[in-house]
Amino acid sequence: MPPQINHKVLLITPPFTQLNTPYPATAYIKGYLNTIDIESHQIDLGIATILHIFSKEGLTEIFNTEPIDPSGNAQRIYHIRKSYINTIESVITFLQDKDPTLSYLICERNFLPEASKFDQLDDLEWAFGTMGIRDQARHIATLYLEDISDYIIEQIDPHFGFSRYAERLGLSAHSFDDLHQALYKEQSFVSGVMINLLSEKIKTLQPNLVCLSVPFPGNLFGALKCGQWIKKNYPNIEVAMGGGYPNTELRSLKDPRVFKFVDYITLDDGETPLFCLLQYINDQINEDFLKRTIKLSEGVVKYCNGSLLQDVKQEKVGTPDYTGLPLRDYLSVIQLTNPMHRLWSDGRWNKLTMAHGCYWGKCTFCDISLDYIKNYEASSASTIVDRIETLILQTGQRGFHFVDEAAPPALMKAIAIEILKRDIVVTWWTNIRFEKSFTKDLCRLLASSGCIAVSGGLEVASDRLLKLIDKGVTIEQVTHVNQNFNEAGIMVHAYLMYGFPTQTDQETIDSLEVVRQMFQCGVLQSAFWHRFAMTAHSPVGMDPQNFNVINETGIGTFANNDLQHSDPSGGNHDAYGQGLKKSLYNYMHGVCLDFDLQDWFDHEVPATSIDPHLIEDYLTTPNPTSMKSDNRILWIGGYCQYDENQEGIKITNKQGSSLIPCGPKIGQWLIEFIEKCKPATTDKTTWKNFSTAINETEFIEFEDLTNSQIFDELRQNGLLII
Repeated sequence: MPPQINHKVLLITPPFTQLNTPYPATAYIKGYLNTIDIESHQIDLGIATILHIFSKEGLTEIFNTEPIDPSGNAQRIYHIRKSYINTIESVITFLQDKDPTLSYLICERNFLPEASKFDQLDDLEWAFGTMGIRDQARHIATLYLEDISDYIIEQIDPHFGFSRYAERLGLSAHSFDDLHQALYKEQSFVSGVMINLLSEKIKTLQPNLVCLSVPFPGNLFGALKCGQWIKKNYPNIEVAMGGGYPNTELRSLKDPRVFKFVDYITLDDGETPLFCLLQYINDQINEDFLKRTIKLSEGVVKYCNGSLLQDVKQEKVGTPDYTGLPLRDYLSVIQLTNPMHRLWSDGRWNKLTMAHGCYWGKCTFCDISLDYIKNYEASSASTIVDRIETLILQTGQRGFHFVDEAAPPALMKAIAIEILKRDIVVTWWTNIRFEKSFTKDLCRLLASSGCIAVSGGLEVASDRLLKLIDKGVTIEQVTHVNQNFNEAGIMVHAYLMYGFPTQTDQETIDSLEVVRQMFQCGVLQSAFWHRFAMTAHSPVGMDPQNFNVINETGIGTFANNDLQHSDPSGGNHDAYGQGLKKSLYNYMHGVCLDFDLQDWFDHEVPATSIDPHLIEDYLTTPNPTSMKSDNRILWIGGYCQYDENQEGIKITNKQGSSLIPCGPKIGQWLIEFIEKCKPATTDKTTWKNFSTAINETEFIEFEDLTNSQIFDELRQNGLLII
């Protein structure tokens, strides 16, 4: 056993990530530190800074100074500043879901001041349909906040943004020069608010080690600003930085100036590197035995990775711990009417992970060479559901977002069964691959356990390019899988990509046609187009010549991940972004599905070569699922009893009752069999068990039963084969 580590750790998420829920990284690390008895605390400086700025005190301070050379919009906001100051706290309380009745007043459209963001609100009822008055009010309140945000960006701090801060400085920053210069400029209003909040926390807790979590480029400047202040005012406090941004961008860091702001940068999974760092700070090991840690050693940037300790197994990382975060104070906003984005930004979700890494790990656009993708390791279903129960007790929230790269179907099945077995009420959603293993029955099982939505990569919607990406799916397969989810009542969101290497103008238009047909046929409810980005750790970035692209980016001394490139054999990708997004916005609202694709673009585009009935034909083509002997049989239907008067199996569920006519012998036998198929039963009933048991009876043959109306109706009422 190593000597006792006596340290107090402060975990910080710097501004900004999400308004509606805390980013989970600090909660994950705190959960791990609990398992090794290290005292830790956490703060989300993002939500704390937002709540100070968007308060009566904060807006009063913002409007204390007359605007300089204001735009017409900023001038309007300044002139009606009292309306903003007088309404801000009631709006924040409403968005925290603490005063829902305010929605009626907000929707009257004469309570809140309105500036340029409301110009886009041409038809609120069309945009929201039947979403309800509270959702409309949340959207109006969100636009109101965005108007104030526009004023802040123009007059107070150009780096401000609700989900990012100074993001431009962190994006593709091959040199540290711009960031270094910005960090020594006069402190802005937003930075001042953040530093004051940090100062209070440091004085109260007096930590020995501060860990800054930087998941995105929009957190980097805030993190370095925090580190700068700590190093100046508390030089004895050690400062470490980790998270998604360092993991992808800073692996080849060479610039020593970064270490004026932080002492250590850790890469990949943070648990073991943090444990080793604590040992190092306590003089229990020397720097050579740190794990995946970058530090300054004798004036030179050094990567230290001599530790023999293995990464912590997923079963041992502990349950995320949200203690100390103001869970009731986050804001449920509706920025976009995209259904999946609404899930992302509206409501508070407990974040969990089913498995570390990606079980597929082949997509050529993805950073599959990095540990967080390539090192796949799943937790057990029982451990995951234990964590679900713990988090429900801790947070009082039953919503879960599994943030996996791609949730494994077999593990999703096991988790769903475990949830049903324990009779837990939860709502959950996750990311998937459109695997053919998502059968109708598996989708019904997932829905019965509380799954409400999935998101997956349709990407380029072209079979040739899907093969080049090594996605492992086809358009036909995606169509059938989406239909299975839809029939189970699970919303499907598709990640779409344009500009993949060698993608032609024709293929871009054909991809749009496939997406149009999917919306028209009702197998997609939500989607979003992304422009392809070439990264240094993806197969495309590592071997661009294999994809007929040219890397035009040199190696810098700071961030090295996003690579500028040219695609000589591809189409004019720059010309398509606006049209793709505009068409998609309309498709998601169920309108303009009959428009010619040319109508979405202000330049000539090729006519689609896709058959106009492609998706419809896929849906009408049978997609049978073969039964395997080890397929499990589950009953998720209602209470069953044999009704002698009506001569049939009576099934009573939440929606009512139904009757399956049959004789008493087969009826009683089936009811006894169904009891053995419930999720809570210890022994698994398989297709093979079922056939054996049927063949042992004297009153019916296996094939006669499974091809009968009785069996079909049992299947419709909740008998699953998965």
